Amino acid sequence: MIDTSAFQGKSAAYFTLGCKLNFSETSTFCKMLEGMGVRTVDKDADICIVNTCSVTEVADHKCRQAIHRMVRENPGAFVIVTGCYAQLKPETVSKIDGVDLVLGANEKANLIQFLSEAWSGARQEMSLHRFHTEKTKDIKTFAPSCSRGNRTRYFLKVQDGCNYFCTYCTIPYARGFSRNPSIKSLVEQAKQAAGEGGKEIVLTGVNIGDFGETTNEKFIDLVKALDKVEGISRYRISSIEPDLLDDELIEYCAGSRAFMPHFHIPLQSGSDEVLRLMHRRYDSALFAHKIELIKKVMPDAFIGVDVMVGTRGERPELFEETYEFLKSLDVTQLHVFPYSERPGTAALKIPYTVSDQDKKLRSKRLLELSDEKTKAFYSWHIGKDAEVLFEKAATGKAMHGFTKNYIRVELPPSADNDSLDNQIINVKLGDFNHNLTALKAIL
Repeated sequence: MIDTSAFQGKSAAYFTLGCKLNFSETSTFCKMLEGMGVRTVDKDADICIVNTCSVTEVADHKCRQAIHRMVRENPGAFVIVTGCYAQLKPETVSKIDGVDLVLGANEKANLIQFLSEAWSGARQEMSLHRFHTEKTKDIKTFAPSCSRGNRTRYFLKVQDGCNYFCTYCTIPYARGFSRNPSIKSLVEQAKQAAGEGGKEIVLTGVNIGDFGETTNEKFIDLVKALDKVEGISRYRISSIEPDLLDDELIEYCAGSRAFMPHFHIPLQSGSDEVLRLMHRRYDSALFAHKIELIKKVMPDAFIGVDVMVGTRGERPELFEETYEFLKSLDVTQLHVFPYSERPGTAALKIPYTVSDQDKKLRSKRLLELSDEKTKAFYSWHIGKDAEVLFEKAATGKAMHGFTKNYIRVELPPSADNDSLDNQIINVKLGDFNHNLTALKAIL
């Protein structure tokens, strides 16, 4: 039994690293604590929660920096660290000065219970057990999450974990195997978001196309059920593997009421040889087919693509295959990640390695290609009418929002802007803003 009175008058600070799924989970922690009377503050908090990422060695380093900073800015706070880094390196994290508790993938679902025990006088006993994590095979808990934090859009967690075990990746070890709640429960969460005034929901997860692994349901059936929820005007699919992006799903989204012409599809490499080394479950031909079909049925679709450079085995000529392949695709934006060695991964057995200098050069070339493609996509829409869902801006700052196909749109600061928060407004798309990050809105 949680003693809510112990939380009254307390304050909490949060820091999140990594993916949208992490941000969704942190927002849920925040929402639960606020419901128990805990105020959210920037520093000098009684409780600190750090939700970590471990996708690269750089991410691990950033996690350690964030933990040290939170401890420094919140002296005397009860500090909990959770997330992927906490699951993979619990002993390392628990030894960081100021950290009181480390919770793994299973345990974070009971984060509030752990806090309740701490505030009810169990802190001394808990300090003897500074970290709680399960082995990958025992990570089975699904922690529901549908929250927006300080954003306009809601993030609905529909799936967790991954069964793929790509050779470069530690996520299955950090998140466990694929699992999901029922379609019925997710529809109820979407209805609740609509009741709170939400207009847009982003579907999040680790490998969301694998939805149904634990309930014998299908992702497309989830999409069809969510599409019927009244009050939600927009859905976005955050990221989906190309081999799980069924043609039927693409065609349904094209004719759906609320699913937006916006896809994020991880490619990782345009070289079939590198894809095989990565143990990816598709080839470049299948990926090209998915892009072609999306553009056929949704010509104005925004397509983001993840690509990794410098992975083991990526000889110069294989990177050139990736570059030329991406250059040929009608995609909008590239999310470029330099390969990072991860202990315990199968990739370490591949003999050919790429220097850090070559990784930087390859990243630079792909980022320049990405800028060209994004600018061309935005330019093609200048002068067109669009519906934009605007998000609240800080006082004196420009207001931003997104079109259906994820073009970022900017309004100059105005006293009237507050009335546009969480509103879908018809605008004409003008020229680029001063730093080329958005198109100007003409009301």
